Amino acid sequence: MGLMITQNNRTELLREIKDEVIALKDSPLCQERIKNGVFPVIGEGDHCAKIIFIGEAPGKNEAATGRPFCGAAGKILDKLLASAGIDRKDVYITNIVKDRPPLNRDPFPDEIRAYAPFLDRQIDIIKPQVIATLGRFSMDYIMRKFGLDASITNISKIHGKIFDIKTSYGDVKIIPLYHPAVAVYNGNMKNELQKDFQILKNFK
Repeated sequence: MGLMITQNNRTELLREIKDEVIALKDSPLCQERIKNGVFPVIGEGDHCAKIIFIGEAPGKNEAATGRPFCGAAGKILDKLLASAGIDRKDVYITNIVKDRPPLNRDPFPDEIRAYAPFLDRQIDIIKPQVIATLGRFSMDYIMRKFGLDASITNISKIHGKIFDIKTSYGDVKIIPLYHPAVAVYNGNMKNELQKDFQILKNFK
C-alpha cells in the first residue's frame, strides 16, 4: 500500500474487504447470516479518519441494516461523540467480528481469529492516529496486537487511559473505552463514558 494511499484507493481497498467478508463461507457466523438473510457489518465513516472506533460484533439492528452502532448502543455513541464535539461522519466505526453472533452472545475466540485479519487491514488502510476500543474484547485484541500485553487488566482500571504505540505508518494512541451498551443497562455509566470521550477532543 506504500505511502501513496489516496482517498480513492482507500475506498477501493475497503470495498475489497467487504467483498471478502461477504464471501467468507467457511465462517459459522457467515452461514448464520445467510440463513437469516441479514448483512455483514464492515464499518462506516471517513476513510481518512484520525480516530477509529472498534467495537466487538454487530447486534440485531446492525445485521439488519449492515451499519455499525445503529441500535440503542449506537444512539449513546452518537451522544458521546456529540459531547466531545466530534461528528460521526469524521470518524470510522467498525467491529472486530463482522457478522452477528446468534442472540448477541459474546464472540468466541475462533470467531475473533477469523475476522481479525480484516480489521488489521482496515487499520493499515485508514492509518488512524487514535484507536479507541469499545469494550473488553476489542481492548484485549488491540492491546495484544500492538504489544501491550503487560498493560492488560480489567477495563474498569484502564478505561480512558492513553497508550502510545509505534506502527508501520507512525505514532498511534490506543484508548480503551467502555462499550456504549453499558450505559443502556446502567444509566450511571453514561457520565463515566462522557468523561472518557472528552479525551478525544484533543485528536479530532
